[in-house]
Amino acid sequence: MAESRAYLNYVRISPRKVQIVLDLIRNKPVDLAMAILKHTPKAACEPLEKLLKSAMANAENNHNMDVSNLYVAECFVCQGPTLKRIRPRAQGRAFRINKHTSHITLVLKEKE
Repeated sequence: MAESRAYLNYVRISPRKVQIVLDLIRNKPVDLAMAILKHTPKAACEPLEKLLKSAMANAENNHNMDVSNLYVAECFVCQGPTLKRIRPRAQGRAFRINKHTSHITLVLKEKE
């Protein structure tokens, strides 16, 4: 069974926030998944839309798959490295700010 993968690494958005949107498009046909991403007001939708387009292009050009029969077979997010920043606070104290990053994977397969 042919599959098309696309990866997006070191995205400056927390994995928790990405996971919410990925749950919406899992096991959906690509055209429906694209529509969901376009009309969901979440920060993670923009990079995910780009990633889905990339996976579709990979399927068409590298694996000769029919784009109209594709669906999102699996999609998951893993935690990337955390950027640690410091914010000055009162009385000379320092407050740690963790800026989380994500590694996102999207797998498309053809319907039987």
